[in-house]
Amino acid sequence: MFFDGYGYHGTSFEQTYRCYPASFIDKPQIENGDKIIMPSSALDRLASLHIDYPMLFELRNAATERVSHCGVLEFIAEEGMIYMPYWMMENLLLQEGDIVRVKNVTLPKGTYVKLQPHTKDFLDISNPKAILETTLRNFSCLTTGDSIMVAYNNKKYYIDIIETKPSNAITIIETDCEVDFAPPLDYKEPEKPVATVPSSKALAEGQEVPAETEPKFNPFTGSGRRLDGKPLSYQPPPISSSGPKDKRPDVTSGGGQSSAGPSSQGSSRQTQGKLVFGRTKDPQKELAKEPTKQEPPPEKEEPKFQPFTGKKYSLKG
Repeated sequence: MFFDGYGYHGTSFEQTYRCYPASFIDKPQIENGDKIIMPSSALDRLASLHIDYPMLFELRNAATERVSHCGVLEFIAEEGMIYMPYWMMENLLLQEGDIVRVKNVTLPKGTYVKLQPHTKDFLDISNPKAILETTLRNFSCLTTGDSIMVAYNNKKYYIDIIETKPSNAITIIETDCEVDFAPPLDYKEPEKPVATVPSSKALAEGQEVPAETEPKFNPFTGSGRRLDGKPLSYQPPPISSSGPKDKRPDVTSGGGQSSAGPSSQGSSRQTQGKLVFGRTKDPQKELAKEPTKQEPPPEKEEPKFQPFTGKKYSLKG
């Protein structure tokens, strides 16, 4: 007779018992494994049968149709009673004193098991695989759909068995079994880094844009244009553009004063178009005074050429 990958060989052992947690007996170590404590009458019955060792049993809650598997630790329980780990009672939805059916089975050796912790705190342990390997030494079999308890550092970690191969129930005694982990139930993929990467780029670009636009604003910049369309030889600075205009009258005025001085009378006479044939003191004074009086106030306009002007002089003196 075979059921879900495992079978019952020969005359099978099958009996109903009332179950109680390990706190009812002075055996707290059974909480760290999957072994139960049965009465001595069960040992007498099993010894007379042709069963496979190690002894493995199927636990079934007929009320809820929940099934699990376990081993046996001792045969010291009272008649009609068995003691099992409390986490196993939770898997079978059993309360204290509920009826559970026990049947001996033979399970295949496991080759693969996939586990899923309830919380991500289990992955924060320095070496979770080593802790799990040490804990599973107290287990004799695993069943798909069960939740086992791993005690470490005064804390309990619950782990779901979501897949087993080659069957839904396997034995892990003296076998090499590959163990794989699924993400914890409370694990959430980090979405913030994905959202912050484009935002950081946007901020970086936002910081670069003002840096590029700030130097662009320069008032009063550009090249000058003449109204007549002729090109400019140079473009004076906008701030110092008024300086040369103010200085130009000074330069021209200085030139006017120097032309009126005695040291540059000859050049002033040539610019006025006068002919001089002799040198006398009186004419020099008069000629020196005349340019200052006859010069027009605006220095920008050049004096017009006036031929045959001035006084006449004789060679005889």
